[in-house]
Amino acid sequence: MIGRNEGERLRLCLQSLPKGAAGVYVDSGSTDGSPQMAAAYGLQVIELEIPPNFTAARARNVGIVTLLEMHPGLTFVQMIDGDCELAPDWMATAKAELLSDTQLAAVFGRRRERFPGASVYNMVCDDEWDVPLGEARSCGGDAMFRLDALASAKGYTDAMIAGEEPDLCLRMRGKGWRIRRVAAEMTLHDAAIYNYAQWWNRARRAGHAFAELLQRHRSHSDPNWLRQIVSMFSWSGVAVAACLAVSAGTLTKNAPTFAIGLGFWALFSSQILRLTIRQRGNGMDFYHAFCWAILIMTGKFAQTKGALEYLFDIITQRNSAIIEYKHIKKITRA
Repeated sequence: MIGRNEGERLRLCLQSLPKGAAGVYVDSGSTDGSPQMAAAYGLQVIELEIPPNFTAARARNVGIVTLLEMHPGLTFVQMIDGDCELAPDWMATAKAELLSDTQLAAVFGRRRERFPGASVYNMVCDDEWDVPLGEARSCGGDAMFRLDALASAKGYTDAMIAGEEPDLCLRMRGKGWRIRRVAAEMTLHDAAIYNYAQWWNRARRAGHAFAELLQRHRSHSDPNWLRQIVSMFSWSGVAVAACLAVSAGTLTKNAPTFAIGLGFWALFSSQILRLTIRQRGNGMDFYHAFCWAILIMTGKFAQTKGALEYLFDIITQRNSAIIEYKHIKKITRA
């Protein structure tokens, strides 16, 4: 289990763990008492120091090493983020799936948002977690892994501030392993996104991840990563071109330039409409489908910013700093 200032979310996570299970909690600089609470629940607690930077990847690697030092004979390990609650039957289901297929590196189920109706942002996150069943290119932060598969890929990449699971899964699949999504309920997640600034930072983080994944793996990259990069830069470019053309056309009273700008805006708006219609076809009501489409499209700007920030870090040879979007939720009881 990993966490950073998850507060009461962490308590729910700890309470959901199977009784007597061997567990390690790795904390990345919490200031809300999380390490003390995890220790009170009987977990081995590791508090990371800086330097190097805090990353989820580094925390997971340290947790795996510590767990294997405590229990050298382990075959599988369940990863879980501190803002998630484990479903009661998940561990048994995941273990059975891994035992039934020795080439499976990881298995994951349905992650759901705890409060999808609390904000349109949470609703979009809940939709994002609902990936197709069957063979998958990658998993998320919650999954049960075969330790042999993790070892064959040499674990997570410590320096990555986001996108560490797709990176790991690509390397495991390169070793002949497979990843599978099953129909079982796995975890309840609390995104706790209630304003656009939080959503913006989450999208920035995603853009940074796609850029780093593409740069790290280049010709061996997942094709979806390049599509995401092209999409974020293309739609951001369309919107910027629309603003510039409309502004220039207005200032110079040039009708053709103004018309070109309106054409770009029409193209951007038509994509919002297309996405709305698609979500309506998936059973979402119009209001939420429209909000979903707007968030996806405006998120392209944040993703582009995140990708450019990663490029700047590469050029200046800086270590990327973690991008956070949650507010600290204080622990209120022992």
